[in-house]
Amino acid sequence: MRVAAADLDLGRFLRHGDAVVIGQACGEPTTLVEALIEQGAAIGGLSAFIATSFSGLFTPGTADAFALSSMGAIGALRAMAREHRLGVIPCHVSQVGPMIEAGTIRCDAAFVQVSPADANGDHSLGLISDYVKAAVSRARVVIAEVNEQVPFTRGELLPAAAIDCAVHVSRPPVEVPPARITATDEAIARHAAAYIEDGSVLQTGVGAVPDAVLRLLHDRRDLGVHSGMLGDGLVELVEAGVVTNARKPIDRGVSVNGALIGTRRLYAFADRNPAIRMCATSYTHDPGVLARLERLVTVNSAMEVDLTGQVNAEQSGAAYLGGTGGQVDFVRAGARSPGGRAVIALPATAKGGTVSRITAGLSGPVTTARSEVDVVVTEFGAAELKGRTLAERARRLAAIAHPDFREDLARRAHAIGRRGF
Repeated sequence: MRVAAADLDLGRFLRHGDAVVIGQACGEPTTLVEALIEQGAAIGGLSAFIATSFSGLFTPGTADAFALSSMGAIGALRAMAREHRLGVIPCHVSQVGPMIEAGTIRCDAAFVQVSPADANGDHSLGLISDYVKAAVSRARVVIAEVNEQVPFTRGELLPAAAIDCAVHVSRPPVEVPPARITATDEAIARHAAAYIEDGSVLQTGVGAVPDAVLRLLHDRRDLGVHSGMLGDGLVELVEAGVVTNARKPIDRGVSVNGALIGTRRLYAFADRNPAIRMCATSYTHDPGVLARLERLVTVNSAMEVDLTGQVNAEQSGAAYLGGTGGQVDFVRAGARSPGGRAVIALPATAKGGTVSRITAGLSGPVTTARSEVDVVVTEFGAAELKGRTLAERARRLAAIAHPDFREDLARRAHAIGRRGF
């Protein structure tokens, strides 16, 4: 069924108490979300799951017609978490699709954004591929926002026959502009980039530090990409001939990715580009696939790291600010990859320099266990932890803390050394 956006009546498709799974990030179907916000209360008892959101549509004032859950408070969802209006499901990105398929995360209706159909009547998943097909396969009803401004990307396709209601629109997809890079970000990036050699396969997130890392790689050769998400920085490296994927043992010549998170420049670059393949998390985050990648270097962020190497990427005190994401999947893979490394990158301080992010004890949950952590970098250096004793880890981490906190952390590290744990 094809309907105009102005004529969309969700009451024809949704039932009281339904659970809706929504495409995330820049693949968020904003027309459908707006309809859910406007019409959800009349249907009643609805719940919705979205992994991340950058649209700004979900606010405590607008999302009161349904219960919203997510895998973390990422992007605009932080405002929902701050007002205690977000249900957080602690899980790895790789678990979301399987949990939807198993019904652990309920999915009565799938709201997705797709490109216009090709000559065969198939739609591209466009800007997001991670758990979309899992939601489509599980849902009783599939409502697709067919957006003329969404690129047709290579990867899995969605046949028109799989769509119960197609809402045709032409509107700019959600964009996430590059973050402003500070001198601290540049210093962190220099330490992280030192682990990336010619022929390395990269996994990064999006944000100031990943963007700063990518800017430092223009002298590298034959880099590859296998990542859960990519931003505008990829475009420059491909155009400069740095990213070729020529040395990857699998997917040679292709950048593998699950989400495009950037601006129209990235979207235009990805449109019908055979050098970019959009894949579900069952491929991008699969341990068996990642185990086949040599020289895999992963770069992920954190809120804080304690002196034994435990990583918190979710919560700062009483504020929930991040999420588990794909960090553990990729940290484990990078640390075990032949010739690879797994880098956790973070500024040494927070709150204007008043709080150390290298800590004696975490203020939030353990996102990545110390047994998985390989390298931690701040603007003050790199601490290589893999294979090191707890005492040596503590000494190395104290050494890359901000100088204002180093003396106290060194004393605490000494205490760990005396105990041995």
